[in-house]
Amino acid sequence: MSESISERIIQIIAEQAVLEPSDVSPDKTLEDLGIDSLGLVESIFAIEEAFDIQVPFNANEPEKSDFDISSVAAIVAAVEKLVAEQHA
Repeated sequence: MSESISERIIQIIAEQAVLEPSDVSPDKTLEDLGIDSLGLVESIFAIEEAFDIQVPFNANEPEKSDFDISSVAAIVAAVEKLVAEQHA
Protein backbone atom coordinates (compact mmCIF):
# COMPACT_ATOMS: atom_id res chain seq x y z
CA MET A 1 0.00 0.00 0.00
CA SER A 2 1.66 3.19 -1.16
CA GLU A 3 -0.22 5.66 1.02
CA SER A 4 -0.22 5.42 4.78
CA ILE A 5 -3.25 4.48 6.84
CA SER A 6 -3.32 8.02 8.18
CA GLU A 7 -3.31 9.58 4.71
CA ARG A 8 -6.10 7.30 3.49
CA ILE A 9 -8.31 7.98 6.53
CA ILE A 10 -7.78 11.72 6.18
CA GLN A 11 -8.75 11.41 2.51
CA ILE A 12 -11.95 9.49 3.43
CA ILE A 13 -12.88 11.98 6.15
CA ALA A 14 -12.14 14.94 3.87
CA GLU A 15 -14.44 13.45 1.21
CA GLN A 16 -17.25 13.11 3.77
CA ALA A 17 -16.73 16.66 5.04
CA VAL A 18 -16.37 18.05 1.49
CA LEU A 19 -12.98 19.50 2.44
CA GLU A 20 -9.47 19.30 1.10
CA PRO A 21 -7.33 16.69 2.90
CA SER A 22 -5.03 19.54 3.96
CA ASP A 23 -7.96 20.97 5.98
CA VAL A 24 -8.24 17.76 8.05
CA SER A 25 -5.76 17.76 10.93
CA PRO A 26 -5.28 14.96 13.48
CA ASP A 27 -6.52 17.07 16.40
CA LYS A 28 -9.87 17.87 14.75
CA THR A 29 -13.06 16.14 15.82
CA LEU A 30 -15.60 14.99 13.26
CA GLU A 31 -17.92 17.64 14.65
CA ASP A 32 -15.24 20.30 14.00
CA LEU A 33 -15.20 19.13 10.39
CA GLY A 34 -18.98 19.30 10.04
CA ILE A 35 -19.52 15.53 9.84
CA ASP A 36 -22.88 14.47 11.25
CA SER A 37 -23.98 11.00 12.35
CA LEU A 38 -24.81 9.92 8.79
CA GLY A 39 -21.43 11.15 7.58
CA LEU A 40 -19.80 9.23 10.42
CA VAL A 41 -21.53 5.99 9.40
CA GLU A 42 -20.55 6.55 5.76
CA SER A 43 -16.96 7.23 6.86
CA ILE A 44 -16.90 4.00 8.87
CA PHE A 45 -18.18 2.02 5.87
CA ALA A 46 -15.55 3.63 3.62
CA ILE A 47 -12.80 2.85 6.15
CA GLU A 48 -13.95 -0.77 6.42
CA GLU A 49 -13.92 -1.11 2.64
CA ALA A 50 -10.57 0.65 2.18
CA PHE A 51 -8.75 -1.52 4.73
CA ASP A 52 -10.84 -4.72 4.51
CA ILE A 53 -11.57 -4.63 8.25
CA GLN A 54 -14.63 -4.79 10.48
CA VAL A 55 -14.96 -1.74 12.71
CA PRO A 56 -16.57 -2.55 16.09
CA PHE A 57 -18.92 0.41 16.00
CA ASN A 58 -22.56 0.71 16.93
CA ALA A 59 -23.99 3.82 15.30
CA ASN A 60 -26.97 3.71 17.67
CA GLU A 61 -24.70 3.76 20.74
CA PRO A 62 -21.35 5.28 19.70
CA GLU A 63 -20.42 6.00 23.32
CA LYS A 64 -20.44 2.24 24.05
CA SER A 65 -18.13 1.43 21.16
CA ASP A 66 -14.53 0.25 21.53
CA PHE A 67 -13.78 2.30 18.41
CA ASP A 68 -12.63 5.78 19.47
CA ILE A 69 -14.07 8.51 17.26
CA SER A 70 -13.10 11.44 19.50
CA SER A 71 -10.68 12.88 16.92
CA VAL A 72 -9.10 12.16 13.55
CA ALA A 73 -5.94 10.95 15.34
CA ALA A 74 -8.01 8.58 17.51
CA ILE A 75 -9.69 7.11 14.42
CA VAL A 76 -6.30 6.62 12.75
CA ALA A 77 -4.92 4.88 15.85
CA ALA A 78 -7.97 2.62 16.11
CA VAL A 79 -7.77 1.64 12.44
CA GLU A 80 -4.01 1.02 12.67
CA LYS A 81 -4.70 -1.33 15.61
CA LEU A 82 -7.43 -3.21 13.70
CA VAL A 83 -5.21 -3.57 10.61
CA ALA A 84 -2.31 -4.83 12.74
CA GLU A 85 -4.58 -7.35 14.48
CA GLN A 86 -5.89 -8.58 11.14
CA HIS A 87 -2.39 -9.15 9.77
CA ALA A 88 -1.01 -10.73 12.96
